[in-house]
Amino acid sequence: MALSEEPRNVFKLTRDWLSVQEVVDAVSSASCGAVSVFIGTTREDECDGRKVIGLEYEAYELMAQSEFRKLCDDIRARWPTVTHICVHHRLGWVKVGEASVAMAISSPHRQDGQQAIQHCISQLKASVPIWKKEVYDTQEESWKENAECPWTAARGDPPPPPRPPSNQ
Repeated sequence: MALSEEPRNVFKLTRDWLSVQEVVDAVSSASCGAVSVFIGTTREDECDGRKVIGLEYEAYELMAQSEFRKLCDDIRARWPTVTHICVHHRLGWVKVGEASVAMAISSPHRQDGQQAIQHCISQLKASVPIWKKEVYDTQEESWKENAECPWTAARGDPPPPPRPPSNQ
């Protein structure tokens, strides 16, 4: 890392379209030879004869920020050469084909960044309180759990997410 450059952790929850270039720009560094990127999109899927037409995302935003800071600390402990980390995640309606998450990690060499980006998406799904509901062509809806999420592994369907305090 350049001597004058401090590590950056950037996390944004937004209802707006995600810009991959904005995420890449947030982690760019003259001292890094690698920017690893992951883009998660809403895929067309089928469940019990119903076609998924989009996802609806909700988050407990203050807790999500706190969990993201812990995730960044974990990544930096595992891969000390990671320079910058940026994650942007959509909230609200995300139709099939659109990005719901865009993340980038910069590092001097590709191996650390690639391993860190895989860890980042897995742990984001496991520990950051962002919930998704599938919406089907029948107008039915169903909350979906992330397989990585440890507290839902022993249960059936997850309950709807708790509502954040009204002063948010």
